[in-house]
Amino acid sequence: MARRNQVVVLGLVLVAIASVVLLISWSSDDRNIVRELEEEPTLTVYVNETGEIKEMKLEEYLAGVVAGEMFPDWPVEAYAAQAIFARSFTMDFVSQGGVKDKYGADVSTSIEETQAYNPQAVTEEIRRGVEMTRGEVMTYGNRYVRGWFHAYSGGITARAKEGLDYQEEEPPFTKSVRLPDNEHVPEDVKAWQVEYSAAELRNLLAPRGVNVGEITGVEITERGPTERITKILVKGTQGEQEITGPEFRLAVDSTKMKSTLVREFAFENGVLRIAGTGYGHGVGLSQWDAFMLAKEGKSPEEIVQTFFEGVTIRRIYD
Repeated sequence: MARRNQVVVLGLVLVAIASVVLLISWSSDDRNIVRELEEEPTLTVYVNETGEIKEMKLEEYLAGVVAGEMFPDWPVEAYAAQAIFARSFTMDFVSQGGVKDKYGADVSTSIEETQAYNPQAVTEEIRRGVEMTRGEVMTYGNRYVRGWFHAYSGGITARAKEGLDYQEEEPPFTKSVRLPDNEHVPEDVKAWQVEYSAAELRNLLAPRGVNVGEITGVEITERGPTERITKILVKGTQGEQEITGPEFRLAVDSTKMKSTLVREFAFENGVLRIAGTGYGHGVGLSQWDAFMLAKEGKSPEEIVQTFFEGVTIRRIYD
């Protein structure tokens, strides 16, 4: 039961992070050019809970981030791979101005603004994982990569346009990766199902601008290359309206409709039944697959490069 609760919490984390990441795309402006540094950066961290600003070294901050984004008792190589992602995200985020305009700081402890941060959950294994990849960042074309990640791929990852309804040009480093069966994934993540009544759907979709009266039908109108739902048509007594798959999932609670990689999607007798696999948007690093790869002896760098195309990992300070 504890692990199941952890999975739900992680799902909430991933939803919030996805919302932040969608706002800031990978770009080619000069601010995120990767440069060698003489020493480890010192960050200013706005603590949302107290309103104070703390100074801390980047690696100290990253330990709290990894603790906030991954489970306890995972292989150290999985922590180390996540640390590369978090370090790359942070360096890119700070290069774009961070939260200076809002708080006068580089980052905040809010998951909705920056990344998950839970220093109370830092373990020796997490510290070791962060230290293993000290100074390492993901780069593409000599720029920091803003790397996406999610809980579980369902056996195949997606590119950004499919998994996130990414509105800009597809970043050159994303790719779809097919992965072997993963015995480590919790059963309620590998195979899940959920039901919604027509009334529930109407209430959940209205805040997203879907207002078709009493709902009489819901159907998939488009799937992407990995068979994830990309478009859904909602029919009602006052017309019909299309919504993207990723937006629909967020609207109906992404801890229940855990992904858009579904095998059953049927609206009958006023009830929508959905069954599928995976947890999260499916783009970039799959955390449970990183767990599997770590168990198989892959290095943190090998794990990271499994999920992205043409990415170079560079150490920018000692």
